[in-house]
This record gives sequence, C-alpha cells and structure tokens, in this order.
Amino acid sequence: MRKALLLADDAADIGEVPVGAVVVVNNEIVGRGFNQTRLLCDPFAHAEVMAVRDAATSLAQYRLTGATLYVTIEPCLMCCGALQHARIDRLVYGAREPKTGAVVSVIDSLMDASAQHRVAISEGVLVDECEQRMQDFFKALR
Repeated sequence: MRKALLLADDAADIGEVPVGAVVVVNNEIVGRGFNQTRLLCDPFAHAEVMAVRDAATSLAQYRLTGATLYVTIEPCLMCCGALQHARIDRLVYGAREPKTGAVVSVIDSLMDASAQHRVAISEGVLVDECEQRMQDFFKALR
C-alpha cells in the first residue's frame, strides 16, 4: 500500500485526484498506475485500470489469476468490473469512497451473487494516510 500511496502522490503532482494502485503477483509488483484521466483525456484512466493494464502487459496475459490489487481508495463500479474481468483474486484498499465506491459504500458489486468472478476484499489498510491525501487535495482546490 505504501507504493500505491507514492503513486497517489504522483497523481496529485500533476493535478489528478490522488489515487494510486499496484498489482502484486507472488510478492512482486507487476503493475503500477495512478489517476490520469485529465492528463490523457481518458475517462477510463483510473489508477486501478492503469495498474491492471500495466500488469497484463508485463505478464503478457489478460487474466491476472493469483493477483492482488492494492489501491488507496475504494474502487468505482467501472474499476470493480475491470477487476472481475481480469480475474483479480484479491482487492486491498485504504479508504472508502462514499460517493462512488462500488465495493461497500454505494453498492457491493464484487460480492453480488450473480457475479461470475468474486474478489476477496480487505479494507482500511493505511486508511488515515489514504484519507489525508484526498482531503489535502480537495482542500487545496477550494
């Protein structure tokens, strides 16, 4: 999660919402990402999607069975869908996202009974640091 926090700082440094993510397989980081929606003019360039894309490229496979995604903020519905399609085994996130979080905050999309793939979930890892980055970023905008 500390590596994801550093990536969140990279996002903030370029004016993006400070969310960072890493994909880990066999205790090795195989994918990295941070929010780049504004920079790339790409509504899909969320930290999670960028990290999953990077992992898939580095492993030369689109199914990431055995992988864990660490992300600083609870994923949105789009990112939860990406985790399911990539067959990520485990999601670890820091802080909840009360407006768009699709793990527990708004809906629980990853544990839906009709889901073809279920993702194990751990939340609250370094939650204070994850929340602080978001608070600092939005406070500076005001």
